[in-house]
Amino acid sequence: MTEPSSNVRVRGIYATALTRTLLDAGHTVVQASPPIQRRFDADLPAADHDAAIETGPDRQGVNVAGDSETVDAIRELLVDTGIDTLAWADPAPVGAVFDGRVTETLGSGAVVALGETTGYLPFRAVDGRVDEGDTVRVQVTEAAAPWDDDRPLLDTCLAVEAGLATLVRGREGVRVAGRDDAAGRELAGLTDLLSTAPPAGWGLEWARDARDAEMATLEDALDRTSERATALEAAVDDAGDPEPVRAIASPSAGAWIWFGRESRFALDERRREVTATMPGHHRTKAGTNAASAGVDFVEALCTRGLGEEFPFDVVADQFGPHEGETVRIGHGKPAGHRIVLGEAEVTDRDGETLAVERDISAGGTYDALGTPRASGDIAHTKFREGRWWYPTTYRSADGEHKGTYVNICTPVELFPDTVRYVDLHVDVIKYPDGTVERVDDDELDAAVEAGDLPEALAEKARSVAASIKRAI
Repeated sequence: MTEPSSNVRVRGIYATALTRTLLDAGHTVVQASPPIQRRFDADLPAADHDAAIETGPDRQGVNVAGDSETVDAIRELLVDTGIDTLAWADPAPVGAVFDGRVTETLGSGAVVALGETTGYLPFRAVDGRVDEGDTVRVQVTEAAAPWDDDRPLLDTCLAVEAGLATLVRGREGVRVAGRDDAAGRELAGLTDLLSTAPPAGWGLEWARDARDAEMATLEDALDRTSERATALEAAVDDAGDPEPVRAIASPSAGAWIWFGRESRFALDERRREVTATMPGHHRTKAGTNAASAGVDFVEALCTRGLGEEFPFDVVADQFGPHEGETVRIGHGKPAGHRIVLGEAEVTDRDGETLAVERDISAGGTYDALGTPRASGDIAHTKFREGRWWYPTTYRSADGEHKGTYVNICTPVELFPDTVRYVDLHVDVIKYPDGTVERVDDDELDAAVEAGDLPEALAEKARSVAASIKRAI
């Protein structure tokens, strides 16, 4: 009898090998990262997941969390990876609710007996004070591997997660994980159009990946989460007053898979079926972050080959900048000093192009544009490695265009934590009404006269500015 297919999300250093294993077993891999999407000629939709696989502590194995049937099926599948693959059921999976007893208080929290294991309850998660011997009703928010010294992390607030949606009891409204951007606000607004609403008394938080999901996928995620929240609430209410030590409910299951040395080399073989894989790939990556990045760098260069052009995409893939990280904008001046324009969040990187966003503080006007700066404004900037210019578009909180500023500069360099260039003074601006103007030629001329810029570089800046003005 063929096992039913499940939707599985995979993250971490074993993702390529496990994606190959899951697909071969008939499962569907969803919400795949960009490298996984590039490596596989398969349908990897942005759908909700039944279970998630994440790399565990010290990169020694993985955690599987989700609905019990899917977790059992994946555990059975992965335990055959190698002779030294071991697997354990998680006695305290994420989402499980316990009545526990405080056995010890530490500097910032309490150790709570949960039956088969103990958990850690931070004092900040408690309304009031807890002491040794107290009974507490808690929920697991972070699981702990059996080979690690950490305890499961606990909270006294109830939450239920089912893929893309999380419901939190006692919270109101709709939130979207990640940056407060236009896509997130659109998703929050679309929630009102779904046929399902969160149960009374529960607030909704969408995962970051929900921004790319179809309406049907969002409805399915909210349906499943609402069912689990209703069932969890009923189980908690039926349990009555806390009575230690007992399990109250577990909306999801969990398992831990340990990969030994032979298992890691077996995973190398699975990965090698998909992409260039050095001998000892997983053995090396299990060591340190630096070793892991080094392996990726070597393999990416082997796949691409060593040509005459700088392999920016390979370097950036391994070392950054990456989506979700922050970079500083190092705005050099011809006189030799540098101004850091602030930190910006990377919202996308496509090849050699980096899109970033900055929140703008209220007060004053935008340089040259004259448009008032208001609270909630966002600056959208696109940098491209090696390009002699970059545009910044300013928009209000509701998306109104407040002007575009094109900075002419020396060729942009996108380092892992800083965008670097030297400003060449002359700029091109586009006003909200569409009018285009070239500005600050006098400052460029003055920099040449002062000896800060050679005439050849200044002429290049003038040529680029002329081209930009004609183009926009």
